[in-house]
Amino acid sequence: MEFGFSAEDEVFRAEAREWLAGHADHVRDRRGWERVLGEGGWIGLGWGEGGYGNRTATLTQQVAWAEEYVRSAAPARSGHIGENLLAPTLLAHGTPDQKARFLPPIAAGEEWWCQGYSEPNAGSDLAGVRTAAVREGSSYRITGQKIWTSLAHEADWCFVLARTEPGSRRHRGLTFLLVPMDQPGCIEVRPIRQLTGTSDFNEVFFDGARARVEHVVGGEGGGWKVAMSLLGFERGVSTLAQQIGFAEELGKVVRTAVQSGAVRDPVVRERLVRQWAELRVMRWNALRTLGSSGDAGAPSVAKLLWGGWHQRLGELAMQVRGAAAGIGPVDWSPSSPYELDASQHLFLFSRADTVYGGSDQVQRTIIAERVLGLPREPKGVV
Repeated sequence: MEFGFSAEDEVFRAEAREWLAGHADHVRDRRGWERVLGEGGWIGLGWGEGGYGNRTATLTQQVAWAEEYVRSAAPARSGHIGENLLAPTLLAHGTPDQKARFLPPIAAGEEWWCQGYSEPNAGSDLAGVRTAAVREGSSYRITGQKIWTSLAHEADWCFVLARTEPGSRRHRGLTFLLVPMDQPGCIEVRPIRQLTGTSDFNEVFFDGARARVEHVVGGEGGGWKVAMSLLGFERGVSTLAQQIGFAEELGKVVRTAVQSGAVRDPVVRERLVRQWAELRVMRWNALRTLGSSGDAGAPSVAKLLWGGWHQRLGELAMQVRGAAAGIGPVDWSPSSPYELDASQHLFLFSRADTVYGGSDQVQRTIIAERVLGLPREPKGVV
């Protein structure tokens, strides 16, 4: 596919850049910022003409918006799970009533979502979920645990993959439920403290939480199809915006290498050039993927490319700083807050890049089986 930006796209890009310049520095409250984005019409650009979102935009215009958003250093998005994951899923599989109920509040930045997929014994192996949902009249009663749930401590709703058929195994008997988080005594959220000292993820415990029957997406037992469809939306236009952030991080590493003198080392220079070249390849691959359809392995290839690349960048960020990379804040003490500078945070957080969102091993298995047609991996083999 020839992927380029037209004159109309550049007008759109200029409008986006101007709007962000006039708003991004004035709102730091995360909920307030989501509402500002909604009022500006910038949520739901790719939802089409269904009347549920704000303005509509072509694929290239969506890319332009995503790139300008990152370049503007605007606040980190908190509504992206609802906008980029749940909304496309509802547009594809939801009922008219579900779309009318849930899409407008997402477009307005008023309701936030989190994703209830992974469990302690079902991370990359999503088909192994054990969280159970039992039909009781007009609702389902949910019992179980989810883990690594981003924004669960702030979300208003959670889409949950649960087992509704007792005794079912693997892909069968799973249902996709929309669950309100405001259920005191029935839902407990526990932050997970990471190596970085932050708590971006959470454990979520469901103890009799309720989901209404009309909030089942795709029908009872149709959860696996809906869940896989959602994962396909996870790596789309946002991948290109992610790469803008990667480029900025790489630029900082290059500048540090020059300042520290590490760039005089030919091995370091070779690694820096390799990181730059691989980032260009990732962009071309992402653009090619946006122009294709039905490529079952594209999301897995993208995840393999950026996960390993970003992890190596974190290692390189430490290498170019030398011994100084291991030094904390000057005033650090056991009683003071645990703080990291940007490169230390990059190194530690990126250790998880090849695990979360589907480990490298799982991505390679998907490519082998679904794209290359190789024999399926035997289950239960370690």
